[in-house]
Amino acid sequence: MPTILQYILIALAAIVVLCIVLKLFKVTFKTILKIAINAVIGVALIFLLNFIPGVNIPIVWWSALVAGIFGVVGVIVLLILNFFLF
Repeated sequence: MPTILQYILIALAAIVVLCIVLKLFKVTFKTILKIAINAVIGVALIFLLNFIPGVNIPIVWWSALVAGIFGVVGVIVLLILNFFLF
């Protein structure tokens, strides 16, 4: 099972790659910062929700992508999907 440090390093690497890709498409720094903050809040919320008994949302690429793009709303959707599908 990966440690918290591995999750943090994966998140940082994803943010760096995202910044590079967005800069290639001439996206402003304000937009990049907004997406990065959204991603950090989303992944942190998934991490905290996993402490609730009965909730097990894995932090994998697709859940991190949903949480990063849609933020708290995406995490709520993942939580609803978790209850209905698992």
